Amino acid sequence: MTATHVHAPPSTETEPRGELCIRTLAMPADTNANGDIFGGWLLSQMDIGGGVAASKIAKSRTVTVAIEAMNFRKAVYVGDLVSVYANLVRVGRTSLTVHLEAWVVRRQEMQQILVTDGNFTYVSIDDEGHPQAIKREGAPIAT
Repeated sequence: MTATHVHAPPSTETEPRGELCIRTLAMPADTNANGDIFGGWLLSQMDIGGGVAASKIAKSRTVTVAIEAMNFRKAVYVGDLVSVYANLVRVGRTSLTVHLEAWVVRRQEMQQILVTDGNFTYVSIDDEGHPQAIKREGAPIAT
């Protein structure tokens, strides 16, 4: 019987797509039991960056409602400079989807490497935490 392995498609990306929304350094406290950076830490950095981008686009508070199509392509190591880039995919009446890419620059290197990407969906909320229409150019976006 042959084992089947599911991997993310090979990356042909040579530079980030979208707007830089967060940059941080991977530290020893962020490691898993193997000494690599914990995937959950990286996911949270992407969500923080995506939230920054979503709030800027929606011009309001936003909350994460879905994460899909995550591809963990390469490991992140202690000392890597992690940058998250956001690219708007879709805007609905109350929600928007942002494609996020996490890129690293390893110590002693200059080239950026794509390590993770995925689609994050956020909902615009009012002060009471209820969904609200996303406003563009002073008016709600039409459905």
